Amino acid sequence: MKRRDYIIFAVLLGLAIAYPWINPPRYLLASVLLMFCYATVVSQWNLVFGLAGIFSLGQVAIFASGSYITAILGRYLEWSLWYTFPVAGVGGVFFSLLIGLACLRLRGIYVALLTLAVSQMMFILIQTDAMCSALNKKVNPATCVSFTGGAQGLGDFGSFGWRDVFGGRNWIIGDYYTMLVLLVIALIFTFIVTNSRIGLAFMALRDNEELARSRGISQFKYQLLVFAMSAFLTAVAGSFYAAHFGSVGTDLMGFALLLFLISMLVVGGIGRPWGPLLGAFLLMAADEVFKEASDWRNVGLGIVVLIFMVFLPEGLAGALDKLWNRGIQLVTGRLQSGGTRADGE
Repeated sequence: MKRRDYIIFAVLLGLAIAYPWINPPRYLLASVLLMFCYATVVSQWNLVFGLAGIFSLGQVAIFASGSYITAILGRYLEWSLWYTFPVAGVGGVFFSLLIGLACLRLRGIYVALLTLAVSQMMFILIQTDAMCSALNKKVNPATCVSFTGGAQGLGDFGSFGWRDVFGGRNWIIGDYYTMLVLLVIALIFTFIVTNSRIGLAFMALRDNEELARSRGISQFKYQLLVFAMSAFLTAVAGSFYAAHFGSVGTDLMGFALLLFLISMLVVGGIGRPWGPLLGAFLLMAADEVFKEASDWRNVGLGIVVLIFMVFLPEGLAGALDKLWNRGIQLVTGRLQSGGTRADGE
């Protein structure tokens, strides 16, 4: 199985590296880039939800925190956006630890409600931020914009500088490869964690918490650990999102993005290493199809998710794993029957 995953990873990485050089339409390149960003977030969410079994909805808030940290550092302190990546990651970890501490005594739906409440509280605080800060007056005295941008959002905080490297319209290629590197790091990280002793501890707490605790596995330690581990790359993906689009707003904490990302996890396969990537690809492709019928877009996406929940509860990755195993069993059975006949003859 590991050898198969290595081969799949190498093939997909080769295709992703080559894709910009076949001159795809610009909007398709931008869509694939955004899919990489979402897949990175969902892969880290899969560690919390799928591997550790913690029903947290706070991943979108962590993603948004990374975006706002980058926007604020770039606008007010005029930092290079490259330097904001690690700061956003550390800020996301700190924010996730606060959420993790608040959830230690909660289970199941109560964790979901609390993490959702934290996200909505962050949304309200930013949206109602109407006071003009001294830093904003210093940046642009002619306009009065709240520190976080409020409901209008925050912009004018710089870029990666790829226009100077690639020039003109090709700057998006630099963003594409930047996000691809982050996605590769996220996938490698999730594979390492899943196959490590830490991953086994997460799964033990997910499957039978009382037995795991009786064996010396600390629920306090590992719950905080999985929140922190998943938060760094989630916040860095949010940092990239802000740098790529050049603005941030409260839509990053809206229900639409939350439901879209969790649908990717369900469709791809909760707890499956390849689930986030498959789910992101399928739902982004479906989203592109339904954009032509905008009135039916949400209905169409809902039908896709419903079909998977009813007929493929283990997601696309689970269905492909079953097909792979059946194929291996079929081939093995034929080889064994062929060997038996040869021995009989």
